[in-house]
Amino acid sequence: MTTRETTMRRLPGLDLLRAVAIVWVMLFHSYIVGGIGEHFAVLQDSGWMGVDLFFVLSGYLIGSQLLKPLARGEPLHFGNFYLRRSFRVLPAYLVVLALYFLIPDFRESPGIQPLWQFLTYTVNLLIDYDHHKAFSHVWSLCVEEHFYLLFPLLAWWLMRKPSATKFISLGVAIVLAGMALRGFIWLHELAPVQNADSDLFGLRYVQDIYYPTYTRLDGLLAGVSLAALEIFRPLAWQRMQRSANTMLLPAGFALFGFAVWLFRDRTGLLPNVIGYPLLSAGMALLVAAASTPTCWLGRWRIPGVEGLALISYSLYLIHKAIFHLVEMALTPSIQQHALLTFAIYTVASLLAGTLLFFCAEQPFLRLRDRLRRKKIVTTDEATALPVEAP
Repeated sequence: MTTRETTMRRLPGLDLLRAVAIVWVMLFHSYIVGGIGEHFAVLQDSGWMGVDLFFVLSGYLIGSQLLKPLARGEPLHFGNFYLRRSFRVLPAYLVVLALYFLIPDFRESPGIQPLWQFLTYTVNLLIDYDHHKAFSHVWSLCVEEHFYLLFPLLAWWLMRKPSATKFISLGVAIVLAGMALRGFIWLHELAPVQNADSDLFGLRYVQDIYYPTYTRLDGLLAGVSLAALEIFRPLAWQRMQRSANTMLLPAGFALFGFAVWLFRDRTGLLPNVIGYPLLSAGMALLVAAASTPTCWLGRWRIPGVEGLALISYSLYLIHKAIFHLVEMALTPSIQQHALLTFAIYTVASLLAGTLLFFCAEQPFLRLRDRLRRKKIVTTDEATALPVEAP
């Protein structure tokens, strides 16, 4: 959930979706402080889908960033890409990670995975969720880091001999493989304990299906597919844009609504097999509509949304710890009022996220821009592999 390129500053619709995603995730994580009341149970219970929306946005924006030069026949500069991602991701992440390991009371849960797993982005593959829940939401950052690492190589390979058939076949294969893998894991790991041990069932669901990168590629793939369509099939993309209000939005909301309905049993076999690609497809249609200036979603400017989108990465990293710290500070009489309590949690998280953004994220983003202007962060020709023009 870390990508926010300059494109978003010109497209308020994408800012809106990013703001929706982070608020939704915060609602979901409110369970660690008792939730926000039964009247908002639907929003709270489905808030995990905000991460999938982040995945679709990241796939679209990173896909566009990498595929555009490749479409022009330019070499792909791996070193420059990875350096830019490091400037974007690491500063705020390392600050929060230091707080988690240096100040135990900062943690929303006592147990935490070993430091080396956070530094190597392997938490989502090795986590012992039963004993180490602290900073576990970093699983989504691990998924994105794996995407950043592997997708440039995949994009370079695909563009050596560009082919729509090859791209579509690979995409379909990834979706089908994910469906088959989740189904296999559910039947062989979850089903045997479904009725015998509900706690073990939930634990295996989180560790074996929900967190691993290889089971959560649908959103990123949907976003990359949008980017590829926009770049390599501009006429089709323009036709979609012209019908954004009449086709993209209705279809996107319909597919998204069906996925929400399907996931009412979040840990069931059917939603875990087909639910993720359906959810990602619906969200991709909404992202396509939001990136269209002629669509009402793409031009809807709401005060505060751009700022919320701007700090969304910092907010995502720190909000669970802030929830925990505020809960420790609140008196029992205040905690009896769910909405008031959550309002306090929200304000505290916004302040912490804003502070983290301005103290950690923004200075390094400015440094990155200065280095680029001075041509210090430049293309390393030794790491640039040539590609054939499409």
